[in-house]
Amino acid sequence: MSSLPDQFHALIIGASGTIGAAFVDLLQASPRCASVTGLHRHSQPPIDFADEDSIARAASALSAGPRFHLIINAAGLLHSEDFMPEKRLADLSYAQMQATFQANTFGPALLLRHFVPLLDRERAIMAMLSAKVGSIGDNRLGGWYSYRASKSALNMMVKTAAIEVARTQQNSVLVALHPGTVNSRLSRPFRGETIGRAADLAATEMLHVLDGLVPDDSGAFRSYDGTQLPW
Repeated sequence: MSSLPDQFHALIIGASGTIGAAFVDLLQASPRCASVTGLHRHSQPPIDFADEDSIARAASALSAGPRFHLIINAAGLLHSEDFMPEKRLADLSYAQMQATFQANTFGPALLLRHFVPLLDRERAIMAMLSAKVGSIGDNRLGGWYSYRASKSALNMMVKTAAIEVARTQQNSVLVALHPGTVNSRLSRPFRGETIGRAADLAATEMLHVLDGLVPDDSGAFRSYDGTQLPW
């Protein structure tokens, strides 16, 4: 992350997941990174998207420390013990849609609300891991209703927040970032072990993309290889 100031401070949300942990490991190994804070449901402070107040409390707890030059939200939900992605309209249910939007849209939206004020004024990047299947223009297969829609909504949150933040924090970059298929718990039921990239490789690629972003890129929807994805 050569574009960030030397001895920069980073924050990873969803640090207990496969991709989040890879980000933490890579940043801890960087001599230019002064600190890496990892948050998840069992961290101190804890953060749980099912508990709205925990997001505000976590931001408040960190506000006494240094401002962050890099914030990445790597938390997300595709499936659980109770459900798999819907293949058809007949599979839709309130419970699955609510759980999916809570994890992929509502929680990240409140991260934007509470953590944008913690960004450093000199140079800062805030990335929300999104998904290419959240692209409306690229949707050719259908299915995965809740996941697709929740990521599309997340993209709109990032785009809209970027417009507002640019008015007062001109050196900040907000971006929706597609990680590609990674060998993780999220992708394992979908041949992730076979077709997915290693988490450390995926995290390295994404950090490279983030490193090259400038304020004019704020509000973009990028892939792990740097390409701009259609909304």
